[in-house]
Amino acid sequence: MSSLLSGSAWPYEWQVGWRYTRAGRAGRRNGFISFISFVSVIGIALGVAALIIVLSVMNGFQKEVRDRMLAAIPHVELNSATDNALPDWHVLADKAKTLPEVKAAAPFIAAQSLLARGEDMRGVVVRGVSPADEGGVTDLASQLKKDGTLDQLQPGAWRIILGAELARLLGVRVGDSVTLIAPGAQVTPAGVAPRFKQFTVAGVFSVGHYEYDSALALVHLDDAAKLYRRDGPTGVQLRLNDVHKAREVGVQLSSLLGPQVLVRDWTRTNAAWYDAVQIEKRMMAIILTLIVAVAAFNLVSTLVMTVTDKRADIAILRTLGASPGSIMGIFVVQGAAAGVIGTFAGVSLGLLVAFNIDVIVPFIEHLLGVSFLPGSIYLISRMPSDPQWGDIMPIAVISLVLSFLATLYPSYRASRVNPAEALRYE
Repeated sequence: MSSLLSGSAWPYEWQVGWRYTRAGRAGRRNGFISFISFVSVIGIALGVAALIIVLSVMNGFQKEVRDRMLAAIPHVELNSATDNALPDWHVLADKAKTLPEVKAAAPFIAAQSLLARGEDMRGVVVRGVSPADEGGVTDLASQLKKDGTLDQLQPGAWRIILGAELARLLGVRVGDSVTLIAPGAQVTPAGVAPRFKQFTVAGVFSVGHYEYDSALALVHLDDAAKLYRRDGPTGVQLRLNDVHKAREVGVQLSSLLGPQVLVRDWTRTNAAWYDAVQIEKRMMAIILTLIVAVAAFNLVSTLVMTVTDKRADIAILRTLGASPGSIMGIFVVQGAAAGVIGTFAGVSLGLLVAFNIDVIVPFIEHLLGVSFLPGSIYLISRMPSDPQWGDIMPIAVISLVLSFLATLYPSYRASRVNPAEALRYE
């Protein structure tokens, strides 16, 4: 034993610490300590798994809402800072495409108007688009119902495509006529009169996002220019290769295009929703991390009980030449081993559930006879999940760090055990 202690100290600390982790001697007291140690490991594992599962589900919901939102809006918008038309929009689009992240560009005109059908009237955002280019920047073309296409929007035909909820609120179907009332007025011999135009409903789209399904209407770019008295497009829509880099690309475009062009990415266009989701995710991560912290610090009580139970063993090791640092290392190994086992078990369990939640949740719903996300109430009828390594790695690191910190005080107490006092009654 003394030769082992005088040799490489780390293997000996590992062997003794690992033995204490596994169980030690048989007996009621040792069995109880082993049970408490097992509970600590299970607590860490469940805390880590819960954190991974909840954040994965939150990522899944965020992805579903974001995808539905970006089916109706571009990743980045370029607008004139003076609200004037951009007749040379091709030059602006080509300049933006010099950035490798920019995939496609399309012109547009956007304006707020009133849409009327009989006595029903709704405020809408009218977007004048180029049917040939729009499909490259948004997914609206694929969201049209009954095989409708954007090609039905022809210049001078005065046709309009409505969101599904907007069409329902107005009680119109394809082929019906609606009246679009533009802002501003025109002076006639009879006095000042509002500007309005009859449009024929050429299609209905549904992106699954109420804000756009109930308040967005599409017309041809040329018709919008005539109705709103524009000399050309008022902006350019951009689609990026990676939607997550929208803010970064927006900053680059602002520097590239200068102050005369106003750049807005989708995170700023929908700043309230985006910021709310980010804050909610951070707060949920903090709350669930406390669960991991509680489980990790259960190791303190486990190690304190182990130190009390192993006082005689500690005293014998000290008399054989073990240093206080070696004694401290033994219990650090014991606590850290429990933390590592619990963390990796939790990561494995969390990923197993997160990647199979589309199977697990329907099974639980069938077993209990309930529906967690009724299709008649929620737009999303299934539980989405999107595990991301950017969340999983910090969770594992935090769990390991908390487990290690929890071992320091009990290990320090073990290193301060007085051999003479410990062996007095042995």
